Order: sequence, then C-alpha cells, then structure tokens
Amino acid sequence: MPNIKSAKKRVLVNKSKAARNRSRNSALKTAIKKAHMAAETNAADKEELIKSAIKKVDQAQAKGLIHKNNAAHKKSALAKLMND
Repeated sequence: MPNIKSAKKRVLVNKSKAARNRSRNSALKTAIKKAHMAAETNAADKEELIKSAIKKVDQAQAKGLIHKNNAAHKKSALAKLMND
C-alpha cells in the first residue's frame, strides 16, 4: 500500500475505474452474444438485439474501452448478421 496521499487516492480511483470498465466490457460481450444467438435461431427480435449490440459497441468505443478499428470490425460483423 502506498504511503503518499495522492498515490493512495490513485489506488482507490483505479480500483473503481477498473470495476466500471469490467462491467461495461461484460455488458458489451453479453449484448454481442445475444445478437449472435438471435441470428442463429432467427428469433423475432433479431434486428432489435443486433441494433442494441451495435449501440453498445459504439458506446464502448466512445468510452475508450475498445479501439475504433476493433469497434468497426465488430459492427461490420453484426451488420452482416442482420443482412443474412
């Protein structure tokens, strides 16, 4: 554990930010998995789930969780699922 006051604060801030990032990453992965499952089973709400997954990808990219090229790759794959 650090002794300097600012270093102690950094530890606490990093812990809370890591938890937030973990939560957002988990939500992103869940949305993508739901979209893939809906596309495989040709569910009635397939288009809605894919659109929400694309929105999650955009949000993750805006927050800096994923690189913009990674986001473009994921969105392209999801768009292919919608068109098939």
